[in-house]
Amino acid sequence: MSKRNLALLAATIVSVIYGVTFTIAKDVMPLYVKPFGFIALRVGGSALLFWLCSLFITNQKVAFKDFPRIAAAAFFGVALNMLTFFEGLSLTSPIMASVLMVTTPMIVLLLSAIVAREKIVGRKAFGIVLGLAGTIALILYGKSAGTGENALWGNFLVFVNAVSYGYYLIIVKKLMDKYNAFAFVKWIYLFGFIMVLPFGWAQLQQAAWQAIPVNVSLKIAFVVIFSTFLTYLLNLLSMKQLKPVTVAVFIYLQPVFATVFAIGLGKDSLTVVKLVSALLIFGGVYLVTMPAGRKQGTPSGGVAPQDAAP
Repeated sequence: MSKRNLALLAATIVSVIYGVTFTIAKDVMPLYVKPFGFIALRVGGSALLFWLCSLFITNQKVAFKDFPRIAAAAFFGVALNMLTFFEGLSLTSPIMASVLMVTTPMIVLLLSAIVAREKIVGRKAFGIVLGLAGTIALILYGKSAGTGENALWGNFLVFVNAVSYGYYLIIVKKLMDKYNAFAFVKWIYLFGFIMVLPFGWAQLQQAAWQAIPVNVSLKIAFVVIFSTFLTYLLNLLSMKQLKPVTVAVFIYLQPVFATVFAIGLGKDSLTVVKLVSALLIFGGVYLVTMPAGRKQGTPSGGVAPQDAAP
């Protein structure tokens, strides 16, 4: 199997894990552990795993001049990303959260255009407007049973999470081109843990750890080991071969897996608003990411956007 196909497989596995995570994390918080406490646990556990693995995998040193970029990646890819996502997910439903995450490829394109100072016109501009319309509709009207009156705020926070993650994909690209993943991701998570700990410390102390059932403990372990450590590693490895927008495109699969898993377990339901909003968002994403024309070396149906790295 070629390196590119391995990267595509890694990105697909990430989408499957994330799709399952929407429901699994919802089973843990806020009943057993509140969102910010869960994040501190998740980031701290993953940081420990990355540092332990780095001892056996690489001794590559990170240049001092790259630490500001690492700190920015920690803020957008760990701290702001997770704080807004977990708080938002605790207030909204798994399906709505996963559909809102589909806006990430459009966000990556917008941010890339700002960095590269390129114009967005024609089909891509219409796609962004279409996707934005679906996002606004979902945020404002896409409530689910049991989400409560704070679903509006929850949907907005998940959208902020998508923006944060989109920017992270752009700024981390240069680090991937320069270093072994384990050389810098351990620093990203260490900085990220320092950033989220002030938010999560009080909630960690409030959690009744002795009362948490075994099945919930296993779900917490799943989020730390698979949804964080493994997915971030696979994402970074896939970006060795794929462009940021291409990696972001795999987020399309998350609503599929999230919907099947959530409905299969009776955790969520489909509504007309969700379906229409999803169609608008998927339509916008398709227009934004489809290549302008078939080029040599680009497979049919593939994505060949410009390199988004600044």
